[in-house]
Amino acid sequence: MELIGTLLFLISVMLIIGVLATKFSSKLGLPALILFLVAGMVLNRFMYFEDVQLVQFIGTLALIIILFDGGTQTKWGKMKPILGPASSLATLGVLLTTFITGVAAMYILDFSLLEGLLLGAIVGSTDAAAVFSVLGNKNFNQRLTATLEAESGSNDPMAVFLTVALIQLIQMPDMSIWVAIGNFFIQMGLGLAIGLLLGKISVFAINNIKLDTSSLYPILAMGAAVFTFAVTDYLGGSGLLAVYVMAVFVGNSDLTHRFSILRFNEGFAWMMQIIMFTLLGLLVFPGQLISVFWRGILIAVILMFIARPLAVFISMLFMKYNFKQKLFISWAGLKGAVPIVLATYPIVAGIGSSNLIFNTVFFVVLISALMQGSTLSWLAERLKLTGDEDDGSASVELINLGDTDSEIMKVTIPKQSPAVNMSLTDLTLPDHTLIIGITRKKKLLTPTGSSVIEKGDTLYVLGDKERRKEAKQSLLGNTERPKKTI
Repeated sequence: MELIGTLLFLISVMLIIGVLATKFSSKLGLPALILFLVAGMVLNRFMYFEDVQLVQFIGTLALIIILFDGGTQTKWGKMKPILGPASSLATLGVLLTTFITGVAAMYILDFSLLEGLLLGAIVGSTDAAAVFSVLGNKNFNQRLTATLEAESGSNDPMAVFLTVALIQLIQMPDMSIWVAIGNFFIQMGLGLAIGLLLGKISVFAINNIKLDTSSLYPILAMGAAVFTFAVTDYLGGSGLLAVYVMAVFVGNSDLTHRFSILRFNEGFAWMMQIIMFTLLGLLVFPGQLISVFWRGILIAVILMFIARPLAVFISMLFMKYNFKQKLFISWAGLKGAVPIVLATYPIVAGIGSSNLIFNTVFFVVLISALMQGSTLSWLAERLKLTGDEDDGSASVELINLGDTDSEIMKVTIPKQSPAVNMSLTDLTLPDHTLIIGITRKKKLLTPTGSSVIEKGDTLYVLGDKERRKEAKQSLLGNTERPKKTI
């Protein structure tokens, strides 16, 4: 019991410090995740831990939760125009970063080419959790923010595929590279198809099943995400891609209990990030870092200043982004939870250089978080890539009324809405549909027939579920975009 009590005490302290660290880190401009890493290294002095397989399991679960959270908060209306650049960065960009970093690692660490490429693949992707923790609610250029969100959310499958494929090539030198390429298209195709299918099923289940308490809906949604990964992975597809696609579909659909689902996801994702970075710190032994200190730093510098910029500029060669925007995207290639999880793969597989790879990844993640994370906001301001106005996207949330055929829609009116400057008397709504409340500039207004709708107003609309589409058409016309996270 004494050991259990000690572990519970350490976990509770870790979570409390982790939450408080987010406030502290935002003032410094550092990702809070770096403080969790330090916390793990401090705990390493008091407890011995080296269960790599447990870390890999927890890490995979953490990636599912982080991707699900990021996907549900991705606005399809903003993402759709930048799918081309984001897809190029998530595939060709990761491939180029892997190759350039891998060749450098081959010479610096005295690796074989395949071992060097393996290290490059592990650190080749931009981490969604790290990027989002730095971007936060800061007023960056919206197009760049959307590009980074889409890239960081969709490039993990490419990094996982390259890591697994390179481990197989190291263990089975006679394996054909064409087999690996064929597997790539199969995995991505299955991931996309299954993600869409299970996304539709998940939305239908959440909106139609009637549970005894609303607190169960976030658990149902999270269970659907884990189920999506497990089924896709079992069928030979990319589970992470399936989860992200499923999450984007869920987040951009009419969804009951949206608020509770998204807030639960966000809190759970933060907890998993705290756990993951703390576990990385526990797996780091300072004595082993000394031997790779300068080489790890050198690889991190090459990755940040050569590999990532070259990959970005080449993969976006014909894209409509100017030099400053490409430079900002290059510097926003932060590393985080994904390299931590992938660094355990060679260890579990028994690759001879696995410990050296893991320690090098530690330096890459640490230096990326310290240098890029602390200067990203500063760079955006210097390049004058901040200060975009709100795009006026519509926002819709469904509020379930229990065992009834009615619901309340919480609708934020964009500036393009046909209802703007129209009185409630002149507004055409379906039968049995009422506007029961209006919030404007943080004030609640009691609606009357003479009330005039203004852009930015939030309307509370009571009506039948089957007439939801008609009500949205009256209030939003054709201007509705994916639902805003609120």
